[in-house]
Amino acid sequence: MAFASFRRLAGVALLCASALAASEALAATTIAPQPESTVDVAKILQPGTLSELAMGDASGVPVIEYGSLTCPHCAVFSKETFPKLKADYIDTGKVRFIFREFSRNTLDVAGFVLARCLGDDKAFAADEVLFAQQDKWAFADKPLQPLIEAMRPTGLTPEKANECLKNQKLADGIVAIAKRANDEIHLTGTPTFVIDGKVYSGELTLDQLKAILDPLVKK
Repeated sequence: MAFASFRRLAGVALLCASALAASEALAATTIAPQPESTVDVAKILQPGTLSELAMGDASGVPVIEYGSLTCPHCAVFSKETFPKLKADYIDTGKVRFIFREFSRNTLDVAGFVLARCLGDDKAFAADEVLFAQQDKWAFADKPLQPLIEAMRPTGLTPEKANECLKNQKLADGIVAIAKRANDEIHLTGTPTFVIDGKVYSGELTLDQLKAILDPLVKK
């Protein structure tokens, strides 16, 4: 009886191992999504009037994300996928990540202005704070004060925030990023990614990003 039980347990273990191996093989063979269009890489990488919000080694594969602070899919990417992308590809020098502020509305402009007001070196981190708290301010009936409150963890006081919101030059620079994106790649939604001259619309999973990036990065 004991031997028979052992054989049954061994069989279950073998089935579990086989299922795990099959699952890993399936993940490893994720098919890269089809790009929506292509663009001139050299042209699209030219910076605009505002400094690029970039991280990672300059020699890494450029990955550009166009994101909107009021876009739920952008918030999900920021909270769930970006940390893994950063650990696996950006921190390891494989990818040069560039975030470009795509404003879909005046609330986006206000949020991006507040983030930039902290300094270009802190703006991306501030955007991440706003993505993390998106549900507290982006869909409120009167969103401006909740937006300002959401910036408190960054050290931006309400008084300073109200001053920043009067910076028309900065607001114009934010709006110009969206205009350029529409002119050059004809965005159909956010987030949109440009990788190796190919435009991918919609929220990409980590597996999809891996399928796109692994053939491009330095091993």
